Amino acid sequence: MKKFFVLGIGLGAAFAMTSCKSSESAYKKAYEKAKQQQVIATEQEPVQPTTQVEVAPVTTPTTTPDVNTVQVQTENVTVVAGNGLKAYSVVCGSFSLKANAENLQKRLANAGYNSQIAFNSAKNMYRVVASTFDDKASAVQSRNTLRASYPDAWLLYSK
Repeated sequence: MKKFFVLGIGLGAAFAMTSCKSSESAYKKAYEKAKQQQVIATEQEPVQPTTQVEVAPVTTPTTTPDVNTVQVQTENVTVVAGNGLKAYSVVCGSFSLKANAENLQKRLANAGYNSQIAFNSAKNMYRVVASTFDDKASAVQSRNTLRASYPDAWLLYSK
């Protein structure tokens, strides 16, 4: 009786294992059938004639902001690296870590700017200055040019 019981369990396990086995050929047949349906569908689609439409280029009016309305931030800063600041400076980045400011200064120098680092001790921030000018109009023009690469560029008036 015990032998029949063990034999029955063994046959049941073998049957269960072989019946759940997936066959690779079934998957292959399903894939080939789907591929044939896709080919048939693409052959039946009508071809639409293409027409070329001429599109005029979009031009945005360039409006130069009034120099008097441009915001300028006034701060007491000391030059940490560079030749010295004039009255108006274009700041491209502000960092609490000097190493980050030095990295941006190197990138600006490689791009051809006479970049400098100024430190604001009241805010404990290193300001990376891309260019510095005596007059506000030149600073605004430089800031607008730099905003293509550095959208957060702003003007600093050094006390």
